[in-house]
Amino acid sequence: MSSLLNCLTVLCLGLGVASSLGQTCSAQQALFNGTDLSGWYAIKTQNPREFKKLPPEEQQKLISDAKANTAKFWKVENGILVNDGTGPFLTSEKEFRDFDLKLEFKIAPGTDSGVYLKASPQVQIWDFTHEPSFKHGAEKGSGGLWNNKAHPDARMPLVLADNPVGQWNKLHVTQTGARTTIVLNEKKIVEHQIMDNYWNRERPLIASGPIQLQTHGGRMEWRNIIAEELTADASNTILAAANRDGFEKVFNGTDFTGWKGPIDNYEIADGILKCKPGKGGTIYTESEYADFVARFEFRLPPGGNNGLAIRYPGRGDTAYVGMCELQVLDNTAEKYKSLDSRQYHGSAYGMAAAEQSYLRPVGQWNFQEVTVVGSTIKVELNGNVILDTDLSEIKDYLGDYPHPGKDRTLGHFGFAGHSDPVEFRNVFIKKL
Repeated sequence: MSSLLNCLTVLCLGLGVASSLGQTCSAQQALFNGTDLSGWYAIKTQNPREFKKLPPEEQQKLISDAKANTAKFWKVENGILVNDGTGPFLTSEKEFRDFDLKLEFKIAPGTDSGVYLKASPQVQIWDFTHEPSFKHGAEKGSGGLWNNKAHPDARMPLVLADNPVGQWNKLHVTQTGARTTIVLNEKKIVEHQIMDNYWNRERPLIASGPIQLQTHGGRMEWRNIIAEELTADASNTILAAANRDGFEKVFNGTDFTGWKGPIDNYEIADGILKCKPGKGGTIYTESEYADFVARFEFRLPPGGNNGLAIRYPGRGDTAYVGMCELQVLDNTAEKYKSLDSRQYHGSAYGMAAAEQSYLRPVGQWNFQEVTVVGSTIKVELNGNVILDTDLSEIKDYLGDYPHPGKDRTLGHFGFAGHSDPVEFRNVFIKKL
């Protein structure tokens, strides 16, 4: 579809030609064309990680079989997508990582439905007047992340925003990693909350996946389904804007004021701090921190390797003498394919392994937040919690090499360069 046709499609659907994030019109896509079921298939829901483990030919066979049966359950009537409450969930062929989704829905009396994000449940939709569903919270309205348990604050909507049953509702979802913001009929329902991974609550949502429309026993109508893939910069802007009270900038983007260590091994240009090629060592803040939250952006070159010094004493190898070194690493590099899992990006080096597959492609900026409280460390990468561990409970170490610094309660924050030009910018810290 050409950029011009994209623009005209969005205009005709009445949802505007540009988002508030400044994305171009060509980045938007009408997922439902108002005519037929192109771009969709109806398939039985399952754990998306398990589906992606299937051989590609088996995945394609399941999708092909699903497409052949989709029209039995889903149809288009006068430009509206309709389901009578039976059959498998309608699934977009396109998968999304960070995205802005807008759609309109109309619900029949007593109906319970929803929107799955990245093939995971769900943005709840239901009849808020249906008394038998009050025991589940229906009277509070639609738009909540009803399956949330680990993050229950988002389970129910902040306000009741549903239009009367039988009228159209406008739903707007912004997804950055697992961070979810939901607006229903111009009212904020969920604000920048983590969406639980229903399929395995110990792991984050899958990095990317399809959008699904749920069938759940009652007639549902859908129209004006628009999705916009967010750029890395747009996603990072959203993540940086949330909950920013109390953060102080510790790197001024111009010089090394407030920093110590082998600063001659690093350089600054255009607000970016970078380790010089072939150089390294740990540079660190003059200030020390006990409990804190650090936020920053980083960009990896191919095969790039660096690290975060946590509660660093100011000398020695931070992986061992500091509380830990959190890895900053291009996991996709061939030379790193056989590392121990405790050596990949976001891991507490040699002690606790982080989830993989949440780095952006090499050359793009990533947003990371690190929270250190007592002996616990949480790492959130691009909106996904990839590590949440208590170092005091670690008993098994890489190579049986001890980490005597892991019980430190105070120290500096820094960057542990390893000869690669890894870049950092927008470095903020909040003391807790």
